[in-house]
Amino acid sequence: MSARFAFELLATDGAARLGRIDTPRGTIRTPAFMPVGTAATVKAMRPESVAETGADVLLGNTYHLMLRPGAERVARLGGLHRFMNWERPILTDSGGFQVMSLAELRQLTERGVTFRSHLDGARHELTPERSMEIQRLLGSDIAMAFDECPALPADRRRIEESMRLSMRWAARSREAFGDRPGHALFGIQQGGLERDLREESAEALRSVGFDGYAVGGLAVGEGQAAMFGVLDYAPAMLPADRPRYLMGVGKPDDIVGAVKRGIDMMDCVLPTRSGRTGQAFTRRGPVNLKNARHRDDPRPLDEACGCPACRSYSRAYLHHLFRAGEILSAMLLTWHNLHYFQEIMAGMREAIAAARFAEWEAAFHRQRAEGDIDPI
Repeated sequence: MSARFAFELLATDGAARLGRIDTPRGTIRTPAFMPVGTAATVKAMRPESVAETGADVLLGNTYHLMLRPGAERVARLGGLHRFMNWERPILTDSGGFQVMSLAELRQLTERGVTFRSHLDGARHELTPERSMEIQRLLGSDIAMAFDECPALPADRRRIEESMRLSMRWAARSREAFGDRPGHALFGIQQGGLERDLREESAEALRSVGFDGYAVGGLAVGEGQAAMFGVLDYAPAMLPADRPRYLMGVGKPDDIVGAVKRGIDMMDCVLPTRSGRTGQAFTRRGPVNLKNARHRDDPRPLDEACGCPACRSYSRAYLHHLFRAGEILSAMLLTWHNLHYFQEIMAGMREAIAAARFAEWEAAFHRQRAEGDIDPI
């Protein structure tokens, strides 16, 4: 393990990139998918089980952790890694997105955001400086600059004003973060679907200088075609010798399309949230275990999968667990979904290394187009 944070680009295939991020807590193989541990846990999963799926890094939510149990309390208890028993790297978001999407009675100023908690209505203030302080108290390996992210669609003036405010906050975040050997700070590109605003944002971030760069402001209502349209040019605006992180993405085909366009890191609640609601992702497309057609099906969820749900249990049993409201349903389906997402990442890494990404991508889409296995 490295004593510092460093990114190495190992291979490219078209715009797709194979790399590694070395941190004092371990190596992150890229392209990487980060399971979301909102409240210091990946829902329905033990940390050891998350590691078994192949995850090198988790995402923690600054907003949720600052409200409960509190960043100062986590720090007193030894930091987020010890608190949640996860020894590998952790990336924390800045809290900005949750403030805009979850908090009530928000007031946005140049200084930051004041808001009332969605939990108890208590008043809080989050600024670039406070966000950096919280992420330092949590002890995350990768921190994100504080930004503001408007939902799409939005008019150009709103996008422009938001982007420029975020760039001023990015500079303040960089100053507040300071010099923390072994830890990294990522800047976040904004600009909506406007190419010139994306370039202006990238230039502002490059002038400040960050350890990595995120493409923000996507997967917020614009649709896949529009998102891919931005990803056709936005990653190339960011330094090639730093990791590129697409925030909040996504479905399996979103992930593959993003890597194809030069993205190195992604996160999304989809595999865990879907696992709790009876939906599984497989190499032949999504499967809804709520459907009655599974109740007498003795076959595995995915015959080619090696996760515990597929190795040891039938579709009929998984259907029964969900219908009965048993907790084991969420545990097994979440494990399967995370296992499958990590298999996608491993497949892409192998394909990029062999300069066969286009062939791998074609097979991926072809198999998904076949649909679920035929009913018995």
